[in-house]
Amino acid sequence: MAKSLEGKLVVAISSRALFDFEEENQVFEQGRDKAYMALQLQRLDMPAKPGVAFSLVRKLLAFNQPEPDMARTNTQPVEVVILSRNDPVSGMRVFRSASHYGLAIQRGSFTRGQPPWRYLKPLHANLFLSTHLSDVRAALAAGVPAAQVYPKSAHASEAHPHEIRIAFDGDAVLFSDEAERVYQSHGLSAFQRHETEKAAQPLLPGPFKPLLAALQRLQLEGTAAMRIRTALVTARSAPAHERAIRTLMDWHIDVDEAMFLGGLPKGEFLREFEPDFFFDDQTGHIDNAAQHVPAGHVAAGIANSG
Repeated sequence: MAKSLEGKLVVAISSRALFDFEEENQVFEQGRDKAYMALQLQRLDMPAKPGVAFSLVRKLLAFNQPEPDMARTNTQPVEVVILSRNDPVSGMRVFRSASHYGLAIQRGSFTRGQPPWRYLKPLHANLFLSTHLSDVRAALAAGVPAAQVYPKSAHASEAHPHEIRIAFDGDAVLFSDEAERVYQSHGLSAFQRHETEKAAQPLLPGPFKPLLAALQRLQLEGTAAMRIRTALVTARSAPAHERAIRTLMDWHIDVDEAMFLGGLPKGEFLREFEPDFFFDDQTGHIDNAAQHVPAGHVAAGIANSG
């Protein structure tokens, strides 16, 4: 019987998002393709250090661990696939590094500099994490939740080994950018008035709504040994908070925490939440957050239309 990834939570990730290949990447960026390959081959038996998204991947894969004395209809609900601009030779080091850390990653595509996002559709990917902004933009245009990982982001806290913590911005991430367009065009007062008047009207889905829904399914179907804790971290404040909450209620999706910060910098609040990853559409928020937590730029919505 042919294998299939349908029904699983599929995360496609680039090698630089999963592992710290920044030193090697300096050689690659200098246009020294063969020197880069030689360096990776030279370090074949040297496990790469964990990268920004390592904690998220490790914890997601922990959902595949069978529980004792419990029959599960789907014992492998999560699939992580390497989708990388690396060459196949360098791909050997990626797989060996994954094996060193006990990450059960079996699939990967290595394109030697060519855009790999086109393989997201046959993978049925729920999330794509990459350091290449152009690949992220293309993935989002194809309807796949995607974010540009900031390689210099702080790494995740180790304080919650049995809990995945993920934080999302609202407008242009979980929700459409409808309200953000009002804010950009007419200012804060018009935004607050617009959202108050439409409080009972759910916002349209944003690019990351499918991922949040998939995480909730994983939580409900998953293992008692691993939990998922989600947070909405938004610049909204009362009275604009109500539409966001009512939208989630309309979707029948729960979040564990909601922070309505009214424009306060998000970084220090995220530091206290200690997420394994944070997604936001605005680079200013990501620059602030990345000082404290793993962060990724969702290049969607009006804030990224220029």
